[in-house]
Amino acid sequence: MGSDEKVFDEVGAEAKAEGDMAARAKRIADTIRLTRGYRWVGVYEVTETEICAIGWTGAEAPAHIRFPITRGLSAAVVKNRAPVNIGDVTKEARYLVAFGNTRSEMIVPVMSNTGDVVGTIDAESDRVNAFGAEDQQFLQKCAERIRPLYTKPAK
Repeated sequence: MGSDEKVFDEVGAEAKAEGDMAARAKRIADTIRLTRGYRWVGVYEVTETEICAIGWTGAEAPAHIRFPITRGLSAAVVKNRAPVNIGDVTKEARYLVAFGNTRSEMIVPVMSNTGDVVGTIDAESDRVNAFGAEDQQFLQKCAERIRPLYTKPAK
């Protein structure tokens, strides 16, 4: 777990860094993806009405950059304030297709200090049942560390 602690420190430092939120979110997504070998990782912001992709791995954006807070698997994450792990997205009616070759997906919430969902981390794989309990623990710890990403700087 020592190497994971280094990753948690790295994503936490990036979340607290100065500069463009989208660029920091992309660097966080890249770090998470590379650490675990996930096919794709996205970092999203949750507003009162929408869920918006702010940073992701690779050059190709997900099909849904913005979508209503009531749609998709992310809606369940926000509503229940809990992770979602779908072993086979082709059998899941709530799944919003981001990439045609995604087969499994895990989404964890990023919680504010007051218990609101302010963001999510979304990991996707081209393999069925790719995510287990260890992945969930890893992603939840990353979500705790990136909370400062969503804090608006004082003016």
